[in-house]
Amino acid sequence: MNLLPLFVMAVQFRSVTPVIHTLKYFQTTSSDIPNFPDYFVVGHVDDVPISRYDSKSRKFEAKHEWMNKMETDFAHFWERLTQYNIDIEQTFKVNFEIAKERFNQTGGVHMLQVMTGCAWDDETDEVVDGWEDLSYDGEDFLSFELQTQRWIAIQQQAFGTKHKWDQWDNLNQYWKHYITEICSHWLKKLMSHGGGFLMRTELPVMSLLQKTPSSPITCHVTGFYPYKSALFWRKDGTELYEDVEMGETLPNHDGTFQMTAHLKAELPADAEDRYECVFQLSGVEGDMVTKLDRKLILSNERDREEEVRKMTLAVAGSVVLLVLLALLLVVLVMIYKRRQAKYMPASGDGDSELTPRPPSEPDSDASLKSVSQPAST
Repeated sequence: MNLLPLFVMAVQFRSVTPVIHTLKYFQTTSSDIPNFPDYFVVGHVDDVPISRYDSKSRKFEAKHEWMNKMETDFAHFWERLTQYNIDIEQTFKVNFEIAKERFNQTGGVHMLQVMTGCAWDDETDEVVDGWEDLSYDGEDFLSFELQTQRWIAIQQQAFGTKHKWDQWDNLNQYWKHYITEICSHWLKKLMSHGGGFLMRTELPVMSLLQKTPSSPITCHVTGFYPYKSALFWRKDGTELYEDVEMGETLPNHDGTFQMTAHLKAELPADAEDRYECVFQLSGVEGDMVTKLDRKLILSNERDREEEVRKMTLAVAGSVVLLVLLALLLVVLVMIYKRRQAKYMPASGDGDSELTPRPPSEPDSDASLKSVSQPAST
């Protein structure tokens, strides 16, 4: 099991209604990685992050408010967990130096990771599995087998540690007790307080994406919960295995997940009638299907073409508007000049003619003259 890529593993299945719950802690110590804590540990319930501690903050943090209700004096409880992780950090770094010696390494970028946890069946109330797995530089190194209480060496450099730990009965009894009693106790407690959050169901948004017309068509699903899900392409009702590349299942910032499936096949002309992307979510009956429709594919190139088209239309509209404004201006100038010509004096007459009055306005001088002077006899 490779723990390096953020401890995220894709799960493919066809069943619903899970009854198996897991509690896992992932511890990592590293060297010579800039802006990266030397040691950190994250806790997951059913692949949902619930807690974190790192060597920079030196503080154990709960990721959800409902976790504060697990203990009456939760502030003191988190303080004790912080001190516990500080102690574990020192032990872990010592083991890291031992691992580097086994590989004859002194400097450079290296990483030691441990996954510890258990799986519990909430129907039978039984612990069905448990883990204490070590990896070094991304490769499996050493693993504890619960059934035999023995250690399995995956690499040659781990055989010395295996032989030593196999003879350490108290250590193996502790790991059995931790997995079957301590881990399962905390898992039940977490499920009891956070079941409403951890057992919720959120349906995803499905989209078809394509960078260029020659790129693979990506089926992107985001915003779903729980983690257990399946995404695949079908052709003529049959699931495709060739020409399909699966992406990782990744967490979103809001606690949901996203995943992708890339269709790399050369599509025939009638592909829209034959291909479809299918998503299955644990706890949800039936498939969520998005049929291949080229009009629905979101593409960077298509978006750029649409932007160019809109810009071209906008520029053309602006040109037409400017032409219309220019014509309107010409018409207004012509009208103004005609009106000015109508009311200006004739050329060469000087002041012999006054500007004519409108026909509705009487000649005031003539009216006074007719009143003040009597008619001649």
